[in-house]
Amino acid sequence: MTRNVSAELKQAVYAQGTEHEFVVLITMDHADLEEAIRVNSSGASIVHNGDTYVAFPFEVILPDDVDDRPPRAKLRIDNISREIVLAIRTISSAPRVTIRIVMAETPDVVEAEFLDFRLSNITYDQLTVEGDLTLEEFIGEPYPARVFSPADFPGLF
Repeated sequence: MTRNVSAELKQAVYAQGTEHEFVVLITMDHADLEEAIRVNSSGASIVHNGDTYVAFPFEVILPDDVDDRPPRAKLRIDNISREIVLAIRTISSAPRVTIRIVMAETPDVVEAEFLDFRLSNITYDQLTVEGDLTLEEFIGEPYPARVFSPADFPGLF
């Protein structure tokens, strides 16, 4: 899978050293939540396209790129504030998660984006909240979704 990235990002990634700070922005959203949870990997709050992302310690393993299955990723958030556990307890299904990578100097410019992940297999304890980030698998879905039979589509026969 190819990704469009800026020349500045390529230069910073391939350089032996760089002054650029890459920041991971995570948005966790669900219909049961009053407001989406927005966290970032830097040491300070960041405003991205009008939304404030609070500095919060977390680890994310970015999605892999394997041919025979949808991408998978992992998310582990430090349980330093009980708001995330409370949010996880109140939702009725897997929350939607978006991962964006930006540079600290230009937080409104998205360098890489991973959309429509679902946080599943969620576990938590006193120290961490973690889960798997997966996409819906459409490989097993029948195509076409309906059978063209005389009972359902009489005009075809």
